[in-house]
Amino acid sequence: MDPDYTDDLKRIDSALHRAREALEQFTPGAIASKAKAGGDPVTDADLLIDEIMKDELLHDGEGWLSEETADDTDRLRHSRVWVVDPVDGTREFVDGIPEWCVSIGLVVDGAPVAGGILAPAADHLILGAVGHGVTLNGEPVSTTPKAAIEGALVLASRSEVKRGEWERFFKTPVSIRNMGSVAYKLGLVGAGLADATWTLVPKHEWDVAGGAAVVIAGGGEVRFLDGSQPVFNQPNPKLTGFLATNGRLMEAVQDLTAQQKEPVPSE
Repeated sequence: MDPDYTDDLKRIDSALHRAREALEQFTPGAIASKAKAGGDPVTDADLLIDEIMKDELLHDGEGWLSEETADDTDRLRHSRVWVVDPVDGTREFVDGIPEWCVSIGLVVDGAPVAGGILAPAADHLILGAVGHGVTLNGEPVSTTPKAAIEGALVLASRSEVKRGEWERFFKTPVSIRNMGSVAYKLGLVGAGLADATWTLVPKHEWDVAGGAAVVIAGGGEVRFLDGSQPVFNQPNPKLTGFLATNGRLMEAVQDLTAQQKEPVPSE
């Protein structure tokens, strides 16, 4: 019998609703931040949402991996692991750019099977699980039916575009839109609001696990740039470049991203 992720979806939904309420006390663009080791910003909102997620999601016998929690390798012995980014796109959050989200992923035996993306500024609540499909604000949705690369809407990393790493793609037949938050971009692909997205630099598991689950639940596919299948809950939770499509475009997208031959700096 296939596993049923109904209870997990309820937990994700409840956690994201609590997160939405908690985030109302913060004003994007007018919130203080500190620099973590490595230079990434962190705010009181990140830390508060991390605690809420842990309280709502984590049960006995499950592992935990979050950007804002010190990693505990005890997670490696668990089959079920929650992979969370309390605020993905903290830079956008701090700068008042409405492209940040809360991301939740459930990984079972290394596979992303359920996830949720909350983007408050856009009023998007995206939920999905294997065997359940995807909903956007409670309405059933899925990945797009587009099968031709010409005119495909691809969501690009604003920072990668700024560094010039997408220049070659602007000369191809796809339509490119720059955005922050890789988790939100993945959620939009899973909800059928874009055809594909990819990142050319390494990302952590918490950046992509929730969105990957939503893409898969919506009928799409996720891969590494070399075409291999991502496996989550690794000892080192940093992943190489990551791509997601509606599935029909996977071969064409892989051909397109293969043009990126030169190594690019890690974020």
